[in-house]
Amino acid sequence: MAKLIKENSEKGRLHIDTPLLGESLVSKELLEKTEAKEYFRMHPDINVLKIGGQSIMDRGAKAILPILDELIKAKDRHKILLMTGGGTRARHAYNIGIDLGMPAGVLSKLGDKVSWQNAEMLSVLLSKHGGVKIGHGDNLEQLTMFCRLGFIPITYGIPPYGFFEHPPEVGSIPPHRTDCGAFLLAENIGARSLIYLKDEKGLFEKDPKKLSGSEKKQLKYFDRISARELIDLDLDDLIIERPILTFLKQAKCLKELQIIDALNHPEHIIPALEGEHVGTIIYKE
Repeated sequence: MAKLIKENSEKGRLHIDTPLLGESLVSKELLEKTEAKEYFRMHPDINVLKIGGQSIMDRGAKAILPILDELIKAKDRHKILLMTGGGTRARHAYNIGIDLGMPAGVLSKLGDKVSWQNAEMLSVLLSKHGGVKIGHGDNLEQLTMFCRLGFIPITYGIPPYGFFEHPPEVGSIPPHRTDCGAFLLAENIGARSLIYLKDEKGLFEKDPKKLSGSEKKQLKYFDRISARELIDLDLDDLIIERPILTFLKQAKCLKELQIIDALNHPEHIIPALEGEHVGTIIYKE
């Protein structure tokens, strides 16, 4: 624990005596000592649901409204934070930015506008049921209060890296997009669960949308797999953003996430909220 100490000098300057005093915060040995026995969870009853942009939002009313009906039914039994993806419009902005040679940080700033528009649309559609759009500021500390009052808080998934986005390992597209934002928020508020609402029943070894009918039948499906196994497999394509695997491997609060097919089976949302295995579970070893 830190304590105040008085420096032996004429000015009598006070300093804070702390184990981190004078450390570089880079030493591996030091960092190991900062590991907490148990991490504080700000919102342990909140379920973070990330609704896909291209997989759900871009398909319009036919896809969105049945999902919202399930969320309305669920909100009195489960505390929900809904987060939105960007989808096709974000991809279009990325494409123009890439053609202009813009770096990842600028592309990140462009993409967050579309995710925000999707959050706006959902808040309007859910307004009479308590849907309320919030930002990434002070409102996040009030999530439990919103839910207890009967609201469904909604925010956009892009993490606020902006110009501080990490350089991508390959290519130009920002590596931390809306799936990553949902994970980072769920981890740091100590959420009860993290569920990705997609248009496939979970993770396959290849993208089923890119294959013919006969090829799909032979496709391997991952019902349950660890983040470390997926990293080692190094699949060419994933149903969620790749950095999430490293996030989960290093997570302090989240132990797993689930990917479900909410497009074709919106009725799977409530079972997933209740902890049932209805899609692909990726877990931390």
